[in-house]
Amino acid sequence: MTTPGVRLTLDRPVAHYLPGDQLTGQFKIEGSKAWGVRSAELSVLWYTAGKGEEDMAVHHFERLVDDPSKPLDLRVPRPFAAKLPLGPLSYDGDIVKVCWCVRARLFLPHGQTAVAETAFRLGTVPAARPPGQEPDGDSLEAETEQAANS
Repeated sequence: MTTPGVRLTLDRPVAHYLPGDQLTGQFKIEGSKAWGVRSAELSVLWYTAGKGEEDMAVHHFERLVDDPSKPLDLRVPRPFAAKLPLGPLSYDGDIVKVCWCVRARLFLPHGQTAVAETAFRLGTVPAARPPGQEPDGDSLEAETEQAANS
């Protein structure tokens, strides 16, 4: 059996946010077929990747349920909004990475699911450098300013 495509978009053209920013976007099923979605979940979450145990936490969660009095038609875009927390901030380290994403999950008939995920960055922490490539004070200051302005 095939499953529908899910389109998940953020309203900002650049997926970079600061703590306390409002994250907004929308999700929908691609195409014109009514798939009989039983429920849908929208999550804003962070997770770690790299060496050691991986962590994950959900910051924002919404659940939509099909109801005969108000059918769940996800061919129509569903907007979402969440105020982002102070942390943890996104980080691209050599040993560990902290990643943020928005995930939409649709629950279909016969136990099928369809998922879409869109990554974004929270904060302005510069990426880690390989050993031996430590910046001098001037370049570190410029890199921090550049990250804050992006």
